Amino acid sequence: MANKLWEKDFEVNKEIERFTVGRDREMDLYLAKYDVLGSMAHITMLESIGLLGSDELPLLLAELRNIYDTCECGEFCIEDGVEDVHSQVELLLTRKLGDMGKKIHSGRSRNDQVLVDLKLFTRQQLKDIVEDVKVLFDELIEKSNRYRDVLMPGYTHLQIAMPSSFGLWFGAYAESLADDMLFLQAAWRMTNRNPLGSAAGYGSSFPLNRTMTTRLLGFDSMDYNVVYAQMGRGKTERNVAFAMASVAGTLAKMAFDACLFNSQNFSFVKLPKECTTGSSIMPHKKNPDVFELIRAKSNKLQSLPQQVMLIMNNLPVGYFRDLQIIKEVFLPAFDELKDCLRMTAYIINKMEVNEHILDNSMYDPMFSVEEVNRLAAEGLPFRDAYKKVGLEIEAGTFKADKDIHHTHEGSIGNLCNDNIRSLMEQTISEFHFEQMEQAEKALLATGQSNDKQ
Repeated sequence: MANKLWEKDFEVNKEIERFTVGRDREMDLYLAKYDVLGSMAHITMLESIGLLGSDELPLLLAELRNIYDTCECGEFCIEDGVEDVHSQVELLLTRKLGDMGKKIHSGRSRNDQVLVDLKLFTRQQLKDIVEDVKVLFDELIEKSNRYRDVLMPGYTHLQIAMPSSFGLWFGAYAESLADDMLFLQAAWRMTNRNPLGSAAGYGSSFPLNRTMTTRLLGFDSMDYNVVYAQMGRGKTERNVAFAMASVAGTLAKMAFDACLFNSQNFSFVKLPKECTTGSSIMPHKKNPDVFELIRAKSNKLQSLPQQVMLIMNNLPVGYFRDLQIIKEVFLPAFDELKDCLRMTAYIINKMEVNEHILDNSMYDPMFSVEEVNRLAAEGLPFRDAYKKVGLEIEAGTFKADKDIHHTHEGSIGNLCNDNIRSLMEQTISEFHFEQMEQAEKALLATGQSNDKQ
């Protein structure tokens, strides 16, 4: 059985160990390849300040690259008796390289190791989410443009209100995602700062070059104050969770609309039969289970910031084991959100629109405001026009004029989809994912080239 990094001359009670380790080994598998990347940057820096020999660095980098490859192909595991991902990586190095493998921990604590792992993992997940949001956004804009002239009822209080259009409906959710992208950008900026070198939260007596590891890992900057770097544990997850919850809120609302509009009472949209489920007793049923599950999963994701806050909001400065529990709710949430985004984009692409909703005279009253405005434009005081049309509706004599002309920005006749697309593209352009990608590629290339020597 492998010794723990901190173990001395006694063993921890097995039940205490089971309780304190919890699901940490399972959660650490999410972080494994990022732990390797952080170690590659750290030992490159250690060599530059004389804490590793120039002959040792290539060997360590090559072996870390091998471990990274096992992570990429899904073969990495944390063995029984090994406490966490950091211990497993160090164990694999010492098996291959002997005591040289133990040197990689100089100037580090598991506290700043897990911090950098979380930051590297989170920024990659945020990149994935940005890309998935953009795919859904493009589907919504395409549908909005395609059905820009197809009218549908707009509602307030679930009562027929005024004319809307599928152009407006699809476009509204596209613009909502453009706003959500601003939250994702803020989360990315706060995440993309380097905590490595803060050690246990109070720095190190070694002359660490934190600027160097910041550059090697492609961070925008470092978390400068070492105490704040550790205080950022939990805060980063909370802020990212708020950004994810914003996207999830858009998805949940859209899913509710889609379930409503797909029902026979509305029949505004039709989902492809291969995207619905049936009933075991009612042969006519085509249930929108996908959108119902998207709604439920998205609503669950909106609770994530509160879960994180309730774990970390009464902790004083310094590290506490409470923070381990955040990983259990935080790390799996990315896959759930990405799954919802991809499924929503797929269904939106397949969705069919009813272009003849207004053939039903039950929707005629929603054109009443158009008539009031027409009379007011002809000189009749607005309140008099309002009363006149209202009395006609009550008497059953109102005749709807469905030939409407809205021209102002953002209305039925002027969707401003090009402006909405520009908003989205401008925000995405400010992420600068290429800096992260180039840095990680360069680190791995260094390990690969050494492996071939």
